[in-house]
Amino acid sequence: MSLSSLKTVSLQRFSLNFAANIIAAIWMLIGSTRAFSWVKPTFVQFACFALIALGSNVLFSWLAAESGSVFNEQGLVSYLIWPVIILLAGIILARRSGNQSLLFVPAVLWLVADSISALLQSLVQFFGTQNWLPDWSYSFLPVLFLVLFLWQTLALLWIFSQRLRTPWWERIIVLIGAVALLTIWQKNVADQPIFKPIPVEPILEEAAIYKQPELLQNALASIDASLLGKTEWYFMGVAGFAGQEVFRSEINHARELFDVRFGTSGRSLSLINNRYSWLDEPIATKTSILRGLKKIGEQMNSDEDVLLLTLSSHGNEDILQLANAPVAMDNLESAWLREALDEAGIRWRVIIVSACYSGSFIDELTSPTTVVITASAADKMSFGCTNSAEMTYFGQAFFAESLRKNTSFAAAFKDASLRIQERESMMGFEPSEPQMVVGSLMKTALPAFEQVLFDQQRALPPSAIVDTN
Repeated sequence: MSLSSLKTVSLQRFSLNFAANIIAAIWMLIGSTRAFSWVKPTFVQFACFALIALGSNVLFSWLAAESGSVFNEQGLVSYLIWPVIILLAGIILARRSGNQSLLFVPAVLWLVADSISALLQSLVQFFGTQNWLPDWSYSFLPVLFLVLFLWQTLALLWIFSQRLRTPWWERIIVLIGAVALLTIWQKNVADQPIFKPIPVEPILEEAAIYKQPELLQNALASIDASLLGKTEWYFMGVAGFAGQEVFRSEINHARELFDVRFGTSGRSLSLINNRYSWLDEPIATKTSILRGLKKIGEQMNSDEDVLLLTLSSHGNEDILQLANAPVAMDNLESAWLREALDEAGIRWRVIIVSACYSGSFIDELTSPTTVVITASAADKMSFGCTNSAEMTYFGQAFFAESLRKNTSFAAAFKDASLRIQERESMMGFEPSEPQMVVGSLMKTALPAFEQVLFDQQRALPPSAIVDTN
């Protein structure tokens, strides 16, 4: 059946034509030529869906935009290119077939499908702004949105090729060419959304350049020496990634927990990468971490005292990210950390790594006198490092909940692992599988160390205990 024989009869009421066009677009999206039986390609319907599609895409761009974004005319022009191309295709088809009713058919079908797609994307984006989506979905959604954009155009080409009865090889060539063209175009205009963030280069205040050495020196000077003949715990926390507040918050919560509940006040140190704390807290670099470990090693008794070292950041295999723009930093490698601990002369260690793939740190950090606790297995992601969170899933479960209710690291780890598993299961995440490894000598020594640590908590009056939740 040729395009010249295609007849479209408009209904009397605008609402009926509106509903018919939505049904037609749905038939088109599933590749059925029944779309031609439903489409009502009037100018009023074309204008209506053009406005709806434009509004839907503006809404999606607004929801997806970062705070402080501004309207971008280039993004609007980039979007309008495709409706105009589809309309021109309809004009050419109408003239070649001598069927003027075809004029708005491709444009109406495409605009309805685009409106549906943009509204769906807007809904998903809204869920994302409310933190109702699982973390793994954020890497999948851009691909989904690209597929939706491709699908509406490919479906339109498919039903027209069926109607024209073009050979199968021509259909394949056209579809492959369309996919290539649309994908390249979509990637090229990805940096031109309708609402575009104003690029802000990280700026380091002059005062911070001179303040940082003072902050680090003061922090190191505040670490007290241990008392001979008495086991004491030391705390050191490292927040590695400046771009998200959650890592700074997690380390500050952990330090507060140990200083207030477990008596490490005067024997604790925090190194924080955060864009807002340059004038308040020493930053976390390999240099400051090494200096911190050496100072603690000097102040503690290597035979009697224990260091609890906790690190929170993004991670990869054997890597913990250290980032605090505009300063260029080397990442922290597990082998380097082991060497730094050995050089500092710190014998008894409890090391907690809260990061994706943190289980990869275990092989390097394990020793007879070390406990290593990680938020995930070596090949697993951990979750909860969102901008709105105060702590990661692991940090919340281990520091804020389990350590406050148990009297051993093993019991706290088991409790936290169950809490994390329940939360990940509820969110549909792949299990992170937190790990705990206790060295051979530490297995014997740890109960005595734990008794000292948890006795500090039992000795506190209820009014002195600060809730870290």
